[in-house]
Amino acid sequence: MISTLGKLSALLCAAMVTSAQAGPRSALQSACFAPQSLSARIDEKLPVKLGRPQAIGVPRWKPADEPPLNTLRGSIRRVDLPPGRKLIALTLDMCEQWSEIAGYDGAIIDYLRANKVKATFFGGGKWMATHGERAQQLMSDDLFEIGTHGWAHRNVRGIGGADLMRELMTPSAAYQVLRQALASQQCAVGQQAALQSIPRQPSLYRFPFGACNAAALDAASANGLLTIQWDVSTGDPAPSQSARKIADEMIRHVRPGSIILAHANGRGVHTAEALPLAIPALRAKGFEFVTVSELLAVGKPVVTDTCYDERPGDTDKYDALFAPRALLPARNPDALRPQVP
Repeated sequence: MISTLGKLSALLCAAMVTSAQAGPRSALQSACFAPQSLSARIDEKLPVKLGRPQAIGVPRWKPADEPPLNTLRGSIRRVDLPPGRKLIALTLDMCEQWSEIAGYDGAIIDYLRANKVKATFFGGGKWMATHGERAQQLMSDDLFEIGTHGWAHRNVRGIGGADLMRELMTPSAAYQVLRQALASQQCAVGQQAALQSIPRQPSLYRFPFGACNAAALDAASANGLLTIQWDVSTGDPAPSQSARKIADEMIRHVRPGSIILAHANGRGVHTAEALPLAIPALRAKGFEFVTVSELLAVGKPVVTDTCYDERPGDTDKYDALFAPRALLPARNPDALRPQVP
């Protein structure tokens, strides 16, 4: 297990150096997306309730021929770093359930870009399907990386077998479809270095609700996914959690190697206002923002054999609150074919 993770860390570290020095994706993003198309739009910030399950294309996932690079089993909560390193990872969930179109809080992304703040986005497969162009914009940005977050934010503790495998891996198929669609556009001609710097498939996964069981951890590990949780939760989905409270949660509880949980799909009610309060304060303390992959490349992951928010067992409540819905069949094969300028 250690040697496998060591190989992965070496690759991730090489990617980190390449990204920091060359920034190969900036030319691709400039070629494929007009500046105004990258900016926030107020009309797409908030989730839209549909009142019924949405019929949408679900891409088929096929197991890779080669064995997975990662076989680490367990939930990664933070990373132990060498002395003197003050790296932290900001993560933002982009989940979407069956009966909604979740939002895209562009003000958050605008702020991160303007201030050169690296972040990791955990995109649900359905969110990527309904926000194809936005997912490609994140994919083509040197500051960001994309992990997955289930297909439609289902509680994996209530499913198993082939259904569990589809829930875990179908988002990777959605990512691959969008990556290939971007690569096939005329604007991507001559951008091979940029395209090669975009991973062919995600290696990071976050369990919906922060809930898992032994079967889900086993399945994720067997398919090469590193399961990422957090040690700092901003509590940003709660309307009562003000921008000041969100910022204070980050400032007070972050330590070297921390992974911070927040949302950028319209469920982070005051996150966009909180980040300009928290990020300068953390930088003033000497903290540097990196992606989760970069964080893992530098230190040793702190791994637990279960998943939880603040203490073991506190996500079990979602078993009763959110019974899993079946993975609906594909009804719209064009759902994963976004138009790129």
